[in-house]
Amino acid sequence: MRHTILVTTLLMTSALAVGCTSKDKKSAVAPNQEEIAAAHLARAKAETKQAAQAMRNYAYAEKAEFVDKMKKDLVSIQEELDRLGAKVDKASGAAKADAKVRLATVRENWTQAKEQLDRAETATASDWDDVKNGFKQSYSDLQDSFNKTRQWLSDKIAP
Repeated sequence: MRHTILVTTLLMTSALAVGCTSKDKKSAVAPNQEEIAAAHLARAKAETKQAAQAMRNYAYAEKAEFVDKMKKDLVSIQEELDRLGAKVDKASGAAKADAKVRLATVRENWTQAKEQLDRAETATASDWDDVKNGFKQSYSDLQDSFNKTRQWLSDKIAP
């Protein structure tokens, strides 16, 4: 019986010592990790805010370059639309009529993007973000309809 009490006491003491050590290590490590993570998060938020502000200022400062690049992109899309239109004109069958409707829709999207770009060209610093976002949305719609139409044409009309 004396040995049982001794062994039990020894086991309980060991368990208590291990349990305390684990908790102490966790609590000593966790606050440091939490503090480090919080510092990283705060720094990331500040950098993101600064980057967003810098991007807005930079974007307006580089408005002329942005407009020139987008004009070139629109010209490139228009040339591709003309090439696809010639391809459709040479085609025959039921797909030709549907292809003309699809190309007309893409051309309407192109016109809307061009109008938005014209607005961007005359934008002031105060309305630049709104105008730029309007153009980006129009341009995204144009690219989406253009890519879908080009894919449809390659599927339906042989090269």
